[in-house]
Amino acid sequence: MEEVQPSAVQMPAPSLSAAPAAAAAQASSGFVKFLKDSFAGTVGGVAVTLVGHPFDTVKVRLQTQPTTNPIYSGAIDCVRKTLQWEGIGGLYKGVTSPLAGQMFFRATLFSAFGASKRWLATNPDGTTRALTTADYFKAGFITGAAAAFTESPIDFYKSQIQVQMVRAKADPAYKPPYTSVSECVRATLRTSGVKGPFQGLSATLLRNAPANAVYLGSFEVLKGRAASHYGCETKDLSAAVVMAAGGTGGILYWLAIFPVDVIKSAMMTDSIDPSQRRYPSIPAAARALWAEGGVSRFYRGFSPCLMRAAPANAVMLFTVDKVTHLLNE
Repeated sequence: MEEVQPSAVQMPAPSLSAAPAAAAAQASSGFVKFLKDSFAGTVGGVAVTLVGHPFDTVKVRLQTQPTTNPIYSGAIDCVRKTLQWEGIGGLYKGVTSPLAGQMFFRATLFSAFGASKRWLATNPDGTTRALTTADYFKAGFITGAAAAFTESPIDFYKSQIQVQMVRAKADPAYKPPYTSVSECVRATLRTSGVKGPFQGLSATLLRNAPANAVYLGSFEVLKGRAASHYGCETKDLSAAVVMAAGGTGGILYWLAIFPVDVIKSAMMTDSIDPSQRRYPSIPAAARALWAEGGVSRFYRGFSPCLMRAAPANAVMLFTVDKVTHLLNE
C-alpha cells in the first residue's frame, strides 16, 4: 500500500484571508483600548479640575505676583483676598480652559501611558512580557513628553486669566486685555498665529517628561507593591489604597520639578506680544527669577501646590483606575 505523507493530511494550506483578518482584529482591539483609556482619562481629568483648580489658582498667583510690594503674604492670605475681592468664582478663574481641554489632554495622557506600557511589554518577536519597575517610569516619561503638546495650550490660557487680578492690584491703571478664555484665544491668534497657544511649551516639556515618569511610575509601582502585600490583583485594591498611591504620586510629581513649574508659569503669564516679553526662553526666565530672589523665588506657591497634590491626584488616579477596570470587565 502506498504510504501517505503526514503533511498531506495534517497541514492544510493557510487561508489567504487569515493574516489581514488578524491584523484588522488587532487594529480594532488597539482602537478600543485607546477609546477606553481616553474616556477614563477624561472622567479623571474633570474630577481633578473640580477638586484642584482653586489650589492651582492660588499657586499661579503666588508664583507670579510682584517681588516688591507683593499682593499676598501667603497661601491663606491669597485665598482670603480672592474670596473677598472676587467671591468663590475667583478661585475658579480660567477653569473653562482646563475643563474644555480635558478631553484632549487626559485622552492624550492616559492613552499614551497605556500605549507606552503595551509597547514596552512587547518583545521584538511579538510576544509579551511582564513590565519591570523601570518600564513604568519609562512609560511615564514618554507619556509626559507626548501630553505636553496638549497640556501646554490649556495651561497657557488658564494662567493668562488667573493672573489678571494680581496685575490689577499691583497697578491700579491696569486694564485687562481680555476678560475671558475665548477673548484670550482670539487675541493670541491675532498676535502670534498658531504659535500663540504654545507660549511656554519648552518649559512644559522640561517639566512634564521627568515629572510624569515619577508620577505615573510611582503610582503603578506602589499599586503593585500593595497588591503583593495584600495578596490580590491591583483591580481589587481598596479605594483608600489606590487613592494613597495616587496622592503619593502627585506629591512626588511636584517635589521633583517645582522650580521648573515656576519658570513655566512666568513664561506663560508673560506678554502675548513677543516683543514685550521679559521671559522669552527658559534660560532668560531662570536668570530673571534668580535675580528677583535667589533659590526662594523658585518655590513661591509651593505650599498650596503640595496641599493640592495629594487630594486632587488621589481623586483623579482613583477615578481613572476604577473607570478603566469597569470598562475592561
